[in-house]
Amino acid sequence: MGKGGLEMPEEYRVGLAGLGAIGLKLAVAIDAGTIPGLSLAAASARNHHKAIRNLSRLKNPPPITNLAHLSDVSDVVVECAPAIVFSEIANAAIEKGRIFVPASVGALLPRMDLVDRAAETGARIIIPTGALIGLDAVRAAAEGEIKSVTLCTRKPPGGLKGAPHLVENKISVDGLTEAKLVFEGTARQGAIGFPANVNVAAALSLAGVGSDLTTLQVWADPTVDRNIHLITVEADSARFTMTIENIPSDENPRTGRITALSMLAALRRLTAPLVSGT
Repeated sequence: MGKGGLEMPEEYRVGLAGLGAIGLKLAVAIDAGTIPGLSLAAASARNHHKAIRNLSRLKNPPPITNLAHLSDVSDVVVECAPAIVFSEIANAAIEKGRIFVPASVGALLPRMDLVDRAAETGARIIIPTGALIGLDAVRAAAEGEIKSVTLCTRKPPGGLKGAPHLVENKISVDGLTEAKLVFEGTARQGAIGFPANVNVAAALSLAGVGSDLTTLQVWADPTVDRNIHLITVEADSARFTMTIENIPSDENPRTGRITALSMLAALRRLTAPLVSGT
């Protein structure tokens, strides 16, 4: 602890829940010492043998453990796993009073009781910006009065295939020659219908007016090769429109390349002596 400063751990032990397109990039960066003050404590993955093989290139490969044990050995638990195991990861991290950094932000919306529990256990939930620009501006506007927040998302059809909303409503995105509106509703509804696709909407709603007042459109668009998000905010302090085109990752077209970088930036804020942004 520096003179007159706040006490902080000399090093945060990071546990990675998931070693896919996001988790493996984080593992490589942390192992390389990209962020001083962070070390890899453990990782968890569905395919144990594949995880060992992927991590073998690291200088200090972390042990592979199960999801429940991850929070026992980590100060920071990073969730970058399928949404189906979100509760298991989040509950363990919050009960242990850890810092919890979720990639599956949409999975948090129906589980906001976790925020109340975090206040009791001393845990912190840090939402990365992810594929969304301008989150600082939305948070600032929310300190005043926000009148409306809308998000229009366009994705290549292949990145939406298999989404529960499409399956349940028998909506096909095969063979499209023009853009097709496949969903319009609230961010909360979108998080249920597109759990692997609308983390941007979830992060936007948590920064602004909430998931029930944030309007979302999802388009399957064969004319685009990137994930495109158009955000419009009307507030008493400002009106702003933001557009971002995210390049899908090679490993998973549902995930933009910038997502892993955003989570890396969020982790960097834990130890950085200078933090830029709200």
